[in-house]
Amino acid sequence: MRIAVLDDYQHVARSYADWESLNAYTEFFHHAFPDADAAVSQLADFDVVVAMRERTRFPADVLRRLERLKLLVTTAPANAAIDVQAANAQGVVVCGTGYPDVAATCELTWALLLAAARNLPSESRLVREGGWQGSVGTILEGKTLGLLGLGRIGGRVAKVAQAFGMETIAWSQNLTAEKAAPHGVTAVSKEELFTRSDAVSVHLVLSERTHHLVGANELSLMKRTAVLVNTSRGPIIDEDALVQALRDGAIGGAALDVFETEPLPVPHPLRELDNATITPHIGYVTEGNYKVFYEEAVEDIAAFVAGEPIRIVK
Repeated sequence: MRIAVLDDYQHVARSYADWESLNAYTEFFHHAFPDADAAVSQLADFDVVVAMRERTRFPADVLRRLERLKLLVTTAPANAAIDVQAANAQGVVVCGTGYPDVAATCELTWALLLAAARNLPSESRLVREGGWQGSVGTILEGKTLGLLGLGRIGGRVAKVAQAFGMETIAWSQNLTAEKAAPHGVTAVSKEELFTRSDAVSVHLVLSERTHHLVGANELSLMKRTAVLVNTSRGPIIDEDALVQALRDGAIGGAALDVFETEPLPVPHPLRELDNATITPHIGYVTEGNYKVFYEEAVEDIAAFVAGEPIRIVK
């Protein structure tokens, strides 16, 4: 049996689980595949593939060409980058894992928003280069945070905002005043959210309804001092429209952990804009999550080999 563990960017997957217990050849891939053809070429000889979240896509056309594949394990209980129906149609079992650190993305959201508010990337760079104090920051107390989505993560982000003394408002397609009230949040229209907010934070699931939900029109409604934060999924924001708004100074800045194309291409304008605070999709990258992801991936493989697969993704 040959096992491929994908997108081990930090070279740590081997240390988080007992891969040797599987008595199989296991190869760890440390870089993203540039395209679908490269993925198929590199994975053609593997029986089992372990995918880290949505870093590598497995649509039907890729799965059809992986003729040897029998088990596809995704970290976390579901993965929008895997065509599960297509996998099942060709006899590939898809299994998942737990996802324990629900606070991880909330905490990164606040790390990004605070970094943007106080210009931390540029100030840190200035000090390292021998300079001192190059900008003037802003405080969040008394400001308004607009939440696009008020689910598990959005609700946690709202609590932190309130602790900072911020007013919290929210919008999503199905949000009502009754659902928002227990969070201490006011439900508003989408237009009001973008118009009133000093910071807008995205916490929606990517779908056909939310693809490019934040576009040129929504950005044009924002205050020139406002910050847009996204730790959800890149395609929820029209990236071209955002880059133009940042270049024009139409908004104060963006703080982003997710992008339309990941890893973020080189070159890319977001890498060069001083009013963009960016991180490499690390919202879920924590010790706790990795331990569960990889330990349970090994459990999934062992159970499959024993003929009793567990945590099957439907």
